[in-house]
Amino acid sequence: MLALVVFSLGCTVEVKKLWFHICRPWGIGLGIVCQFGLMPFIGYVLSIAFALNPVHAVAVLIMGCCPGGIISNVITYWIDGDMDLSIAMTTCSTILAMGMMPLCLYIYSSSWVQSGSIKIPYTNIGITLVSLIVPVSAGIFVNYRWPKHAKKILKVGSILGWLIIAIVTVISVVLFKGSWVVDTSVLIIGIIYPIIGYVSGFGLAFLLRQPWKRCRTICLETGAQNIQVCATVLQTSFTPKQLVLMFSFPLIYCSFQFLHGVIFVIAYQLYKRKFRKVLLETSVQEEPNKVSEGNGITCKDMKPIAEIFTHDERKSSKM
Repeated sequence: MLALVVFSLGCTVEVKKLWFHICRPWGIGLGIVCQFGLMPFIGYVLSIAFALNPVHAVAVLIMGCCPGGIISNVITYWIDGDMDLSIAMTTCSTILAMGMMPLCLYIYSSSWVQSGSIKIPYTNIGITLVSLIVPVSAGIFVNYRWPKHAKKILKVGSILGWLIIAIVTVISVVLFKGSWVVDTSVLIIGIIYPIIGYVSGFGLAFLLRQPWKRCRTICLETGAQNIQVCATVLQTSFTPKQLVLMFSFPLIYCSFQFLHGVIFVIAYQLYKRKFRKVLLETSVQEEPNKVSEGNGITCKDMKPIAEIFTHDERKSSKM
């Protein structure tokens, strides 16, 4: 089901734009720094600040060391982020997780566990990578050959993505409802950790003067983690008794990661309806040389289009 969602999101990706991000990987590099630089460090600081016991502290660290998840791609689409950059960042972070997860865990977890005791699920990461690359490649091909059909697929897939994530979150909460009985400090960290990740990613991108689209995209790619990888690491590295205590944090993080995403989308869509003209002008300023291949519109044509749009709004308000 997630592969179908990724396939539909791949229908937004254009080969030229994706190749641009690969040839000039400033956005991807910044995202990687946030993913494997900021997030593990933030998890370490939160564990120390809240004086977590070793079991919970390790669970927080493992979550912070995981690559980006598919939920970031879904939210990015709904807030008009850079889908080409989002897909590229998720793919690159998943590939780099093969080496960066062991390195980050070696650096930060030595205070609580012995070196080498945490097993990295390379097979699981590889499956995640294949389930991401293959559907995205198929979506890119569909968008290249049949752009009209790609738009229809995208509409259905983006809605399906929200439904799947919501269903998985609700079922997880119901099946593991006992996991919510945890220390207050663990619950607080599970609530604020995604927010701190989002804010940190956006802030760093903003300081480095990235376009607004990239800022929003890097923000989501930083805070949205791959819950499946985290759960697999816990299951393969610790005893059932330890899992009872540790599995609560990924569940809390997953739930609030989804909740924060819903809030972001609702807030952005309301803002978008109220300030359409501002968003149109901003997009023109961010991509002054952009040419829409589907309809041949250049930046020179955007001004009269904006005037028509404004005229339509005045006309509808009079009616």
